[in-house]
Amino acid sequence: QVQLVESGGGLVQPGGSLRLSCVASGRIYNIDYMGWYRQGSGKQRELIAIIHVNGLAHYEDFVKGRFTISRNDAKKTVDLQMDSLKPEDTAAYYCNMGLWSLEEDGRQDYWGQGTQVTVSS
Repeated sequence: QVQLVESGGGLVQPGGSLRLSCVASGRIYNIDYMGWYRQGSGKQRELIAIIHVNGLAHYEDFVKGRFTISRNDAKKTVDLQMDSLKPEDTAAYYCNMGLWSLEEDGRQDYWGQGTQVTVSS
């Protein structure tokens, strides 16, 4: 069974930094895209950043210059380095991967369970 597990969330003061990590497990043999999303209270889930298998990354405007996404295919991980955090960054953060495994046919989309990030003084 394929699973994604996030870690690294917590409480941080405005201007501070956090690093989120997500690791995939299961009988995975190839990963296409890896991404991070977030969902604030009462809001829809939104894309933060996505990194493709060729290493090209896309960032939403509200995190450009503050967040950095990176991937390690050997470890099946995707990280999100978050700097200059703001109170409006408070949300549950979710990782997302499109991958091929021995569990299902074709490329499938998987989500982690989420990790809470709270930015407050």
